[in-house]
Amino acid sequence: MTGVPVPVRFWMVLFLLGSSLLIGCGDATLAEPPTVAIAATKHPLVAQYSFSSRCKGQVRVNFGRDTSYGRSTSWYATPGVASKLNILVAGMRASTTYHMSSEFQCNGTSWNSPDQTFTTGPLPSSGWPSLTVARPTPSLSSSENWGVELLDLVNLSGTGGIMQALVTDRDGQPIWYYDVGNDQGNWPYTFKLLPNGDMIFSITKYQSGGTILREVDLAGNTIRELDVDALAQKMQEAGFSFQITGYHHDFVPLANGHLIVLGSYSKDFTDLPGRPGTTSVLGDGIVDLDPNWQPVWAWSAFDHLDVNRHLNGLPDWTHSNALLYSPSDGNLILSIRHQSWIIKIDYQDGSGRGDILWKLGYQGDFALPTDDPSQWFSFQHYPWILNQDGSKTTLAVWDNGDARVEDTAGHLCGSSPAVPSCYSRAQIYQIDESTRTAQLLWQDLPGLFSFWGGSINQLANGNVEFDANSPLGEPFGSQVEEVTQKANPQIVWEMTIGLPVFAYRAYRIPSLYPDVSWNY
Repeated sequence: MTGVPVPVRFWMVLFLLGSSLLIGCGDATLAEPPTVAIAATKHPLVAQYSFSSRCKGQVRVNFGRDTSYGRSTSWYATPGVASKLNILVAGMRASTTYHMSSEFQCNGTSWNSPDQTFTTGPLPSSGWPSLTVARPTPSLSSSENWGVELLDLVNLSGTGGIMQALVTDRDGQPIWYYDVGNDQGNWPYTFKLLPNGDMIFSITKYQSGGTILREVDLAGNTIRELDVDALAQKMQEAGFSFQITGYHHDFVPLANGHLIVLGSYSKDFTDLPGRPGTTSVLGDGIVDLDPNWQPVWAWSAFDHLDVNRHLNGLPDWTHSNALLYSPSDGNLILSIRHQSWIIKIDYQDGSGRGDILWKLGYQGDFALPTDDPSQWFSFQHYPWILNQDGSKTTLAVWDNGDARVEDTAGHLCGSSPAVPSCYSRAQIYQIDESTRTAQLLWQDLPGLFSFWGGSINQLANGNVEFDANSPLGEPFGSQVEEVTQKANPQIVWEMTIGLPVFAYRAYRIPSLYPDVSWNY
């Protein structure tokens, strides 16, 4: 990698006005302007931008492939007293020269540093998934140039070595990645951007076994980690009635620094109906970790659901796959795949009792305008809150469609030639908690059966993007589509992900920085 780690001193308007300008700083003043330098990091796509000033203010770095820049980092508080602030600049393609300039605000004065350049390094020579981007409706293509694509991939081939956690631009070019241990067969069950700007991973270790939470900065440096055995010990010491034995599928970073994690553990039952003897049942637990990653609240499916309702059989009883925070009331929303339910849990920002407030789905607490059970989702993934207004919530769901109940007689999809085959779809519901009614507002049937994985979200332009993962009979691992939210949706943008990897999740995020959106 090549860069330009050359310190640059500059005088704000000294050269323009021919006189010195004092910048106030509390009780102190400063005749010296800030100092900046750019250096490489261990990550070939990430630069370190160092900024130093005696004035306490805020600074961000603007960067791009020309001097119009186009992308920015978050704003960072400058410590003053000439302390150095290091900002990690990420979101750049490999082997490309970028222009950078810092934008500084202090005591009502805004000021931009002179332009500098930084050249990113090459990607590792092997181990990249096949990504192909198309724009089938060119007349609409200008509407999709917002944000970047987070790809949470899974390589189930056993061959290892393929990058599975990465972020690409809208052309499918990698602009950030992290190796979770690809050569050891590890894979990321999920990863997300934290409110502090770091990335948080749930990593499943294929060869050595076990799961681990890991926080890393954008350069890939480990900030902290917590394996599940250590958390189990913490839960036992804190007096919780159960201990999870594995992280899986999802977690929710909260603005207050807490991390809500989804895990699983087994519980033995004797002489369940139709199952004489002992049956070890695998169920789900939720654990609230405080900012120091200490367990402070927990919830168990065994305490609130009937173990005899198992749509996918036993021992894998619940198989929850998504966890959401409900901003309107501080509660949690959990997608339970093997119940075909999405439920709301009484969390109340850590003071709730854990009661199930409602169940959404077939045989749940909400009624659709029709008694046709096929209008409900089945074995769903990734519900996402689009809007909350009083008692009403608008919710997007990726409906995988496994074991869908097709009629009032209870026939399951594909169970006979007379019953429709299973299929997947993107759906948007509006539910009213006060009346316990639900309405299917919109759906798109892409014409395939994505029997596991997948995600969905609504974009800033109103379009919907979904990840049709592992579609049966198709020669690719996943297909991500952005479509118009119309009665007859049109495909605006699509990414095809080649085998042997699958997109457990693939969805748009605004940028690699909290509270920052990138447009192209």
